[in-house]
Amino acid sequence: MEFLREIMGKKQYSELHAMSNFSFLQAASHPEELIHQAASFGMKAIAITDINSVTGLVRAHLAAKDKGIKLVIGARLTFEDGPDLLIYPTNKAAYGCLTKLLTLGKRRAVKGSCKLYLSDLNKSEFCYGEGQIVIVVPPSDIFVSTSIVSYKIRCRNKQQNNHISFFEIKKTFKKQLFHLKKFFKEFVYLSVSYNYSYKSKKRISALSQLSTFYNIPLVATNDVLIHSPSRKPLLDVITCIRNGVTIHEAGYLLGPNAERHLKSPNQMAKLFLELPDAILRTSEIVDLCQFSLDELSYEYPCDLVPFNSTLESELSRLVSEGAKKRYPSGVPKKVFTQIKYELKIINSLGFAPYFLTVYDIIRYAESQNIFCQGRGSAANSVVCYCLGITAVDPNRIELLFERFISADRGEPPDIDIDFENGRREEVIQYIYKKYGREKASMTATVITYKTKGALR
Repeated sequence: MEFLREIMGKKQYSELHAMSNFSFLQAASHPEELIHQAASFGMKAIAITDINSVTGLVRAHLAAKDKGIKLVIGARLTFEDGPDLLIYPTNKAAYGCLTKLLTLGKRRAVKGSCKLYLSDLNKSEFCYGEGQIVIVVPPSDIFVSTSIVSYKIRCRNKQQNNHISFFEIKKTFKKQLFHLKKFFKEFVYLSVSYNYSYKSKKRISALSQLSTFYNIPLVATNDVLIHSPSRKPLLDVITCIRNGVTIHEAGYLLGPNAERHLKSPNQMAKLFLELPDAILRTSEIVDLCQFSLDELSYEYPCDLVPFNSTLESELSRLVSEGAKKRYPSGVPKKVFTQIKYELKIINSLGFAPYFLTVYDIIRYAESQNIFCQGRGSAANSVVCYCLGITAVDPNRIELLFERFISADRGEPPDIDIDFENGRREEVIQYIYKKYGREKASMTATVITYKTKGALR
């Protein structure tokens, strides 16, 4: 009871291994649902650890700020030659190393996949061991075959019902643990979960022995796939989609129960009464992980202006030249006043390099006779019109510039540009060549099913 009171007090359990539906077809709850459920349990923190992805972290971050709960930034990395690792960057530099590693794995694999090797952790350009907290996720089967174990037990005359011999654990896993401990030193932990199978107690006993032998502390997790047991039917459906079978054909592909849901600190404390330190270490890791997505901000290209010029002055010059071309008979007073107003807001928010980047891409397309056209809220901007980004004369319409840029939002505007379909690749290749492939990326949208699509 004293231990339970401690869990419910300052040093309480936080779930550090929860996957969202951004682990595509693996988990069945939105990041926001996991955050809301954790907050309702009174957890002080939760980690979202999607498989080879940090995609769901933005939604989780916003939900966590709204609910007043700490989000531990993390990811679950899968390796071709080793166990999965839960990675938690403790600072901005470490987060950069994590995303570089993910980029490496995704660039060497087919679309939608990631291919990583343990040797990637040793590459100096990632500085990977620095600033990272790591939890090793044991493979589903850590034991050698039953026939080999039985033979060795008979030979040693140690056949006891509940006894776990160290040689029963696979040598490959023990070797991997040894190297991970050597690499990450005191910042590596070993995950232990109660999976309700007939081997649960034997497995937990084996992991305890490994923890002691390699001096790798145990950390309790529930390996969460859903925020609530009620989500299990949907989890079964996406499991069928992933494996290409019907619900009637799935059989043992489906989870045997709904226990891989987010559990309260009290529930987890009861499950791990015999391993109280494994519960308390979650708070220890949470305290070490101080990195927040609030620390990230976009860094614009720095080679957008001529020597001895500033970003703001270069933008003003280009807008002035563009205005003279757009209005050869003289810039109307209304337009001139609006230009000054827009530039003042753009420069005060630090968006000059953003406009210069878009202008550079437009200029290239025009130089190659590639048809392009800006659209959307950018048509409300006289600066966009003078730069040639849009073709709508703002002098002929009632402008609402704040629909395009607002100081209250404090974020860059959305400038949508259409390029002719047959030559769009030329523009993409120009961007890669001008700004570098390591500094340019394609974005993707996530499609979610409405009722008809989900049923189909």
